[in-house]
Amino acid sequence: MRFPIEQKGLVDVSLVVCPVRHRDTGETGADDAARSPADEPRPRLCCPDNTRPANMSEVNKTIQRWHASFRKGTDFDSWGQLVEAIDEYQILARQLQKEVQSTNASDFTEEQKKTLGKIATCLEMRSASLQCTQSKEDFKLEELKKLETIIQTILTYNKVFPFDVQPVPSRKILAPGEEENLELEEEEEDGEEEEEDAAAAGAGSTEAFPPRAPASQGTLLPRLPSEPGMTLLTLKIEKIGLKDAGQCIDPYMTISVKDLNGVDVNPVQDTPVACRKEDTYVHFSVDIEIQRHVEKLPKGAAIFFEFKHYKPKKRFTSTKCFAFMEMDEIKPGPIVIELYKKPTDFKRKKLQLLTKKQLYLHLHQTLHKDS
Repeated sequence: MRFPIEQKGLVDVSLVVCPVRHRDTGETGADDAARSPADEPRPRLCCPDNTRPANMSEVNKTIQRWHASFRKGTDFDSWGQLVEAIDEYQILARQLQKEVQSTNASDFTEEQKKTLGKIATCLEMRSASLQCTQSKEDFKLEELKKLETIIQTILTYNKVFPFDVQPVPSRKILAPGEEENLELEEEEEDGEEEEEDAAAAGAGSTEAFPPRAPASQGTLLPRLPSEPGMTLLTLKIEKIGLKDAGQCIDPYMTISVKDLNGVDVNPVQDTPVACRKEDTYVHFSVDIEIQRHVEKLPKGAAIFFEFKHYKPKKRFTSTKCFAFMEMDEIKPGPIVIELYKKPTDFKRKKLQLLTKKQLYLHLHQTLHKDS
């Protein structure tokens, strides 16, 4: 529910009190269905079980998992299921990067790691091509499929890599749903890490953020052309309240529209890096044009806002929290919505509030209708 804008009794007209909706956050929803395994049978190991060394078994299992993930992604891609393909490509790229950047004892040589890094680059390039038709990284599915044999034979591969690419840089953005496997960012963070982040970000500063994040310029899209009788929605992200707002480095928002199954129905957009931070707020003051007429949004859809920031200690951009707005909440005027702990639950089945403090995401809605 939202508090009504009108208040009983005297009202200070200089201050609009926006309502806050409180959802049922009881963990009564069913767990999300696990990923289905690839239809293809797993490739054979290079030698019989009774003759290969014990560690070789683990290496081959790892390669088999990579291959299955690769096939799953290219199958989704060829079927036109682009959201699922991007998800699979990004997860596999992340796994390969993790192996390449591992400082522990590895079963792969440095040359093999370079090859794995180049495969990760190609996966990122294909993912970028699917996300943006105007991407400079126009990497075709037919080209990507040439890498399947290289993944399968990585232990013996000794040819020149087929594409002139370099391994992905060490700084990473996590694939959807993977943050939870690294570290759940609890409301109370480790004190030492907070001090390092505060020093890097300049806690309490109101200066503009340096454009370090991959989304520093944003990927916002223009408003759609108007249609008679149809309504377009502009959402202004004004600010977000966080207890450690001053410590967030290169913060930005990812905005997506998902159906009940958590599948994208619109292109995903990133805001530019936030314009300033002040006290317990990160300010954006940026307009988001929803890329579908309101009347054409599927029943049960929701608009998601993921707050992301860079963590220098771990050298990746992480989702800190998320919020969402449902279709019955699309009304002109200001609105504030509560924040939830990651990982982002696009199916809205198990929600846990980020904090009990009075800190929210502040939005303003504008509806455009061509009568």
